[in-house]
Amino acid sequence: MTQGQDTPTPAQIHNRDYSWPFWPIVPIYPYSKRRTIRKEIVKDTIWTFDQLQGIFYVIVPVRMTVIKLEPQGLLVYAPVAPTPECIRLLNELVAEHGEVKYILLTTVSGIEHKVFVGPFAKCFPAALVFVAPGHWSFPLNLPLSWLGLPAKRTSVLPCDSSSTPLAGEFDWAILGPIDLGLGSFAEVALFHRRSRTLIVTDSVIAIPENPPAIVQFDPYPLLFHAKDSASDLVADTHENRRKGWQRIALFTAYFRPSVLEVPPWSGVLANAFKAPERSRKAYFGLYPFQWKTDWVRSFEALRGQGRPLVAPVLQTWILNRAPRETLDWADRVASWDFDKIVPCHFDSAIDSNPPQFRQAFSFLEKHSPVNSLPEDDFKLLRDIDAGLNKTRLVPPAKDKV
Repeated sequence: MTQGQDTPTPAQIHNRDYSWPFWPIVPIYPYSKRRTIRKEIVKDTIWTFDQLQGIFYVIVPVRMTVIKLEPQGLLVYAPVAPTPECIRLLNELVAEHGEVKYILLTTVSGIEHKVFVGPFAKCFPAALVFVAPGHWSFPLNLPLSWLGLPAKRTSVLPCDSSSTPLAGEFDWAILGPIDLGLGSFAEVALFHRRSRTLIVTDSVIAIPENPPAIVQFDPYPLLFHAKDSASDLVADTHENRRKGWQRIALFTAYFRPSVLEVPPWSGVLANAFKAPERSRKAYFGLYPFQWKTDWVRSFEALRGQGRPLVAPVLQTWILNRAPRETLDWADRVASWDFDKIVPCHFDSAIDSNPPQFRQAFSFLEKHSPVNSLPEDDFKLLRDIDAGLNKTRLVPPAKDKV
């Protein structure tokens, strides 16, 4: 082949490796290019696969967990985008530990999890697919097969683990479905006995002090949120990456914490014209944020030394619709003997125990200690919740138990 023909360059090969062509279905950052990081959590037993997702540079990890079965084979919990890079990294485990035997879709509401399952299952045509009960879609409630899941090998995960071939190695507990009006919420907590590992989707998280590795492939979103004004040119330093990450965590948790003010748009537009960077990438110089000097206080409360916590959005909009059911589920999960938790977002492996997990749900109890998260930071979430209740789009929250 002569030079000048379609010989792919190394950069083009890499771009293909990260390609996710179905990104328009859920058009969120990083769109068509998704990197994947594989990390071993328990030697020769559990691995996480991190990718990235976000809106307006508010980016967080989204995670798949892979577990080695006995005597061989793999189980996949909450698939991520099956990019060539992701499948290559998984096939390295397949070569050593056996085929992918089971794929679990562990939530009914998280579209960032649902959208990947059908394409992922096509990459492993012998794997059985189990889904949480109560699946729905909007605006039309379509069959799972119409959403891309393989009809002949997809089943609803039963509540009783003893009726499945997974009973010898796993316990699980299904929360929900919890009625949310237009849809519902459900989640499958999975306990791998041999490694004493609890795997969850969205129910609990832990916030790391420093940005996770997957967030640092492209530091621009971190540096964007490290700015104090539109006129800042932020240097790429560890301190600024950490500053941007901690503010992103606050955005994700509260949408608008009490330590963040939104200045008048007249000032935002005026400052945009003075910004040193006015590219499309920089949102044309628009920076509608003004952080109070004590914003770190809110982050430290949210982080709580890395303890497991229920995200404020779940506390305010979802789990308070079914407090008794949620606490019963948390009690069952806390009966298992785990020493680490692997959630689908934020920190990848939390050193934790059953009492700490159960404590995370005490906000649903009347006589629990005061929530350690600042009440002021919940204001926007509670205002939105009140507005939704007035429109009757969602059922009202129930009393604590």
